[in-house]
Amino acid sequence: MPMAQRPTAVLLMAMGGPDCLENVEPFLLDVRGGRPTPPALIEEIRERYRATGGKSPAVSITQSVARKLEQRLNESSDGQYRVYVGLRHWHPFIKETYAELLAEQPEHIIGVCMAPQQSSLSTGAYRKKVEDARSSLQSAVPVTYVDGWNRHPKLIAAIVGSIQQALLKFPIEVRRHVPVLFTAHSLPERIVAMNDPYPEEVKGTVEAVTACLGCQPTAFAYQSQGRSSEPWLGPTIEAMLDTLHQAGCQQVLVAPIGFICDHVETLYDIDIELKSLAAGKGMQLERMAMLNDQPALLDILLDILVTHESSLRLQS
Repeated sequence: MPMAQRPTAVLLMAMGGPDCLENVEPFLLDVRGGRPTPPALIEEIRERYRATGGKSPAVSITQSVARKLEQRLNESSDGQYRVYVGLRHWHPFIKETYAELLAEQPEHIIGVCMAPQQSSLSTGAYRKKVEDARSSLQSAVPVTYVDGWNRHPKLIAAIVGSIQQALLKFPIEVRRHVPVLFTAHSLPERIVAMNDPYPEEVKGTVEAVTACLGCQPTAFAYQSQGRSSEPWLGPTIEAMLDTLHQAGCQQVLVAPIGFICDHVETLYDIDIELKSLAAGKGMQLERMAMLNDQPALLDILLDILVTHESSLRLQS
């Protein structure tokens, strides 16, 4: 009897988030590299999670993506694939998941960062966690990584579709004049001196989506700047909202193109905090829906994985 084919392991990597209010503090401790978080800031962040359901939905969404993606991958591969979730800052940590997937004796591991735009401080840190796990577990299983997919045609089409659907929330007579405010998570300004690809990767997504929107007005801002003394990339979303208000805009649609799924940065920073700020200015603010675990995201991931494996076969 022939030996069963060893599976290919797909490791979906994301930042992660606390799974209950009690774990907000240890989650922040990991995010801050072991540096204690001021009690006032812990309580502020805990309140944000309390206002948005008591935990981060990102973990369960990513796990749902993994289950659905594994099913899609195996529809024509006779069970060849196993899809796992590993998180950078909370359970299941990347090292924990790496140990788990090694038990399946995979032939090959493919790492996929659940963020379209690459950066040494974000997606690069995920890869480092994988390499640290490989070293500590003394694993010799080959690992490759999917590169940035910031301009993938199916990603752009999905974002455009989400924007067009969200524009329906505005009165029909103003829709074509509503500015689309693109956002991405801010990073420290020092990445510019490092020639980090992130600003250009974000710009690439914005340009590709804008090209599909025709004459729809657009703007861009970075959101959710960190609480540190160093400068962060801007303009801030709050400053851009004020600029649009000063220009006479009464409506705005926020399109967080730097994110794939819902988490506190969309559910609180935009849906509660920014929306309240806009209401205080007499503005109607809406947000496009995230891809979450919808079929559009599965189509994107399936396509980039097939392309990745085809490229590996050509190189071998």
